[in-house]
Amino acid sequence: MCRSPGIKQVVKTNGGPRPTVLHVVKLSVIVPFYNVQQYAPDTLRSLKSNAREDFEFILVDDCSRDGTPEILARAERELPGAVLVRHEQNGGLATARNTGIDRARGTYLTFLDGDDWLAPGYLPKLLASIEELGCDFLRTDHVQCTARSRSVHRVPVGRRNTVLNPREAILPADRSTSVDYAYAWAGVYHRRLVDRGVLHFTDGLRTAEDRPWIWKLHREAESFAAVSLLGVFYRRGVASSLTQIGDVRQLDFIRAFDQVIAETAADREAGVLLPKAVRTYCAIISHHLGSIERFEPAVAKKLKSLSAAALRRMPQDVLDEALDSMDVQRATRLRRLRRRPAAAGVAA
Repeated sequence: MCRSPGIKQVVKTNGGPRPTVLHVVKLSVIVPFYNVQQYAPDTLRSLKSNAREDFEFILVDDCSRDGTPEILARAERELPGAVLVRHEQNGGLATARNTGIDRARGTYLTFLDGDDWLAPGYLPKLLASIEELGCDFLRTDHVQCTARSRSVHRVPVGRRNTVLNPREAILPADRSTSVDYAYAWAGVYHRRLVDRGVLHFTDGLRTAEDRPWIWKLHREAESFAAVSLLGVFYRRGVASSLTQIGDVRQLDFIRAFDQVIAETAADREAGVLLPKAVRTYCAIISHHLGSIERFEPAVAKKLKSLSAAALRRMPQDVLDEALDSMDVQRATRLRRLRRRPAAAGVAA
């Protein structure tokens, strides 16, 4: 039963005391699970088809309340390299990933969500790619799966198989760049990023948790590369997914992008990078306002109030330039919201 307060970790390793480790773990795969009993078997089968003696699979049960814990208990026994970690309280995806990062022993780390899956043999190819290039992190393409349709989504980086400066991939402000491709599972990351405090997520963010993370990665890592490697299958449109649920947790994107703006404003190249951060924040606000009917009425009202306050917190000269660069429909919507009277006592 899930209890509060706090999150406690109960770690089991293949049903008994931790065995003596005779080999170095090269790759840690961190997989949070929360109420995904319908999809978890496919996810776990795909991990088994990628298993290697120097890989570990950290399965984080984020206090599931369906049949997921039983599925994971079986996987702990049957999946080579499985390490099961149970939260006593649901903490959300960011917190679950942090649990996995803290538990990981690998030289490299990667992620997968509990309702997605991997192609057989994908992880060895991913590891070989980053070892060959020798960079801090690697970004990959992925396959988006909606019902029976499949579509390939590419990292918005033109140069492939070449080590690049991550900061230079943030711009330009008016085009999709690597910081807009924020999927943590579309890549692999060297442990030195953990040691430098770059890889952890903001605890407690329930949506948009990848956004402050990808921005920090590109501002603070020293090298990265993009490769044309397909093997992650991202299941979109899952009914239980937070992106499909219009409740108050969706509003955490405000906290996420406030963090992006604050950290970018403190950067040594703030004047260059802030226009991209502000324009992206505006685009996300406009996106949510454009589909406001999917939110519960009280949440929709809060969305408007919080978004209006967010616009007023942004650097106003940078905001003016961002709105001038956007299409008329979005710019008009945001300018109207910006003039909305401030509501007292509204908090995310």
